[in-house]
Formats: sequence, C-alpha cells, structure tokens
Amino acid sequence: MKNFMKLLVLLLPLLLLSSCFDILDKVNVKADGSGEYTLILNASKSKTRLASISKMETINGKKVPKKAEIEDKINEASRIFKGTPGITNVKTSMDFDNYILKLSCNFKKIENINAGLEQLKAKNILGKMIPTQIYSQNLQKKSFTRNKVNTFKADYDKMGKADKEVFNNAKYTSVMQFENTVKSQTNSAYVLAPNKKAVKLEAEILDLIFQKKQLQNTLLFQ
Repeated sequence: MKNFMKLLVLLLPLLLLSSCFDILDKVNVKADGSGEYTLILNASKSKTRLASISKMETINGKKVPKKAEIEDKINEASRIFKGTPGITNVKTSMDFDNYILKLSCNFKKIENINAGLEQLKAKNILGKMIPTQIYSQNLQKKSFTRNKVNTFKADYDKMGKADKEVFNNAKYTSVMQFENTVKSQTNSAYVLAPNKKAVKLEAEILDLIFQKKQLQNTLLFQ
C-alpha cells in the first residue's frame, strides 16, 4: 500500500494538512498496450481549512509549504516523466483555489509508468522504500495485472496521532479502462462495468492500510 500512501510524495505536504482528500488513479489501455495514465489529488473538501493553514508557518511541527514550493515539486515530477522513454504528452494542472492537483501522460506500454516512478525515486521525489512496479501487462496472454504491494500498516503504526488523522475519511479510487473486453478478474472487489471494458475499486484508505480491501488484480481479456 505504500505506493498509494506516498505515491504523491510531491504533494504530501498538502496531505499532511488535510484529513479529507481523495486520490484517483486511472489507466486507459488500448488493445496494443499503449494508453493514458492519470493521477489526481482532490482536497477540495478541506479547502477552507487548507486556505487558513496556508497562511501559517508550521503545523503539528511540520513546515507549511508555500505555493511556489508545491509548484516546483510538481514541475520537477513533470520534467522527470517527460524524460522517461515511452512516456509522452505529460500534463500537470494545479488548482490552488480548490486544492485539486493532476498529473497525466500517455504511455507506449504500461511498464513505462513503472519506469517513470522509478525515476522519481532516483531523484528522491519518492522515498527509497516505495514500490514502483505497480502495473504489468502480457499482450500474448491477454492479461493485465495490478501488482501486489506491501502493506503500509507498519509505517502507519509508527506515525503520531496527528499524522494518522490525515487518513481519516481519505478515499482512494482505482479505475482501469480497456479497449478489449474483460473475460475474468481475480479480485471481485473491483466492479466490472456493464460493457465489460472497465473495472473500478473504491475504498477508504484506512481499509487498504489494514488490508480489509486488496488492490492486486489480474484481468484476462477475450
């Protein structure tokens, strides 16, 4: 679970200021394995509180980042993704009125996203212990896999009370869309769309931390 608790480490300062945020992780995969990846942090439910906190110097012993610092981190992540082979059309948007931040890009194959995250780790934007091999695909076997990741519980248990409260009411949504029709999947927690070309998982982040819901899933296509 570490990748989804810290995947947006470049945005973590905002997460540490808000106990109500949503993360959307979305992939749209074509039949040839190429596609689009989107990652959105939406803290709009806490925008009033965040607007007040942004005027402070510190909170809970942590430095409150300024708008320019957050923009620099996001722009750095964008530059790194742009330099990753197989990744193109990198776009970022930052809505500081509603506290909605977005990163999107196109990929030649889904493993390019893993490589981009590895680059973020190499540049110390992501922590060294954060897993980055999130997705894999086998076109010959007509399969697509959301890989298993380690639980974040041990790290969560070490957090102070104030930091733990960050994850109260926080939600995570995974959406995977495909050109091909899904024949089967290994994780029934993902809801299959009526057209059988998309699956969706919605979960409280605490449920993922405590393994009440699992992220890993392997899909086979017709």
